[in-house]
Amino acid sequence: MDSLDDILEILEGPETTKRTSQKKQKRKWREIEALKDKQRLRKELQELDYFADNLDLDDLDFI
Repeated sequence: MDSLDDILEILEGPETTKRTSQKKQKRKWREIEALKDKQRLRKELQELDYFADNLDLDDLDFI
């Protein structure tokens, strides 16, 4: 029966590695997307800070 188990392991082996590699690939894409989101947020905050620094309170019209 060992030979049958060995054959099943050989047949099931590539699927397991394929699933594992797909999970790793998805994880990498999630990490890349998270980094891109952080960069976008940092850029937006820098732009907002730049505009806030250049904004003069005297130029605002308060009602």
